[in-house]
Amino acid sequence: MHIEEHKDLPVGRAGRGSVHHVAFRAKTVEEYEQWSDKLRALDFQTSGEVDLFYFRSIYFREPNGILYGLATDEPGFTSDEPLETLGKPPFSQGKRVRIERSLSL
Repeated sequence: MHIEEHKDLPVGRAGRGSVHHVAFRAKTVEEYEQWSDKLRALDFQTSGEVDLFYFRSIYFREPNGILYGLATDEPGFTSDEPLETLGKPPFSQGKRVRIERSLSL
């Protein structure tokens, strides 16, 4: 990863067309847990370990505020559900109309 600093540019704003976070991969839960331990040891403020049904993730910001995520491959998208319901996690179904409406703005 290569990062450039440009102090002459305006501060970025969150919103449509911006990047929410940069994600990195942990191939296994064990690798993910090692990174979680390392982030805590380095005193990073994190989201804590988050279970997102299809993968586990942890989010943290670097000193300039950029949000990073670290997510596992496991358990995976097809580990426990049929293909017909793939991509429809139960926590989002009651919000489907509102989510779809906001995407079409």
